[in-house]
Amino acid sequence: MHRIFGAKKQTDPPPSVQDAADRITKRGDSVEDKIKKLDAELARYKEQIKKTRPGPAQEAVKARAMRVLKQKRMYEGQRDMLYNQTFNLDQVAFAAEGIKDAQQTMTAMKAANKDLKGMMKTVKLQEIDNLQDDMMDLMDMSNEIQETLGRSYSVPDDIDEDDLMGELDALELDMESESQGVPSYLQSEPDTLEDLNLPSAPIGHTAVPGGRANAQSEDELGLPAVPRASLRG
Repeated sequence: MHRIFGAKKQTDPPPSVQDAADRITKRGDSVEDKIKKLDAELARYKEQIKKTRPGPAQEAVKARAMRVLKQKRMYEGQRDMLYNQTFNLDQVAFAAEGIKDAQQTMTAMKAANKDLKGMMKTVKLQEIDNLQDDMMDLMDMSNEIQETLGRSYSVPDDIDEDDLMGELDALELDMESESQGVPSYLQSEPDTLEDLNLPSAPIGHTAVPGGRANAQSEDELGLPAVPRASLRG
């Protein structure tokens, strides 16, 4: 049958956008190298024109330079055309990559949506509400237990406002006295003769309270002093 109708020719797969862009870029680089060589040749002809006197020789150099310039212009046109093709292929490649990215994004989103639906089936809103209610009840019970355990024992409940104000006034006086360096338990006892409102005694004599001038003297401990004569005997 192949001999009668002939076999199908195997066609090569079409080149990709990147392959076509690489091929065109390679051609553009080759044309660019040719343009550089023509520029070097034109520079050499320019030096020859400067050094050659006007005449047939100079005109011949100008004619060769004109031919090289025309060739350069032709290559420049080809280079620009190739660069434009490369630019178009780059735009196509960018568009193709964008479509591929969109396809991958859609595939990922579909998979994530399926997973979320499966996970949502295992989570029930009513169970979450019940759990929250149970937690609130447990917290309330815990607060009640803490308050019960924190109660004070043997605290009098019959304290009125007058007792409270009197206690606060006494506390304020104690604080003022302690701030002056005098303990509160020593404030009721006089420390000097001036505090007793008694006249000061001369040096070597002991003051006797209540006008008892002939009273027996006392020692430093407040006991009756023993006469010196009895001590000598």
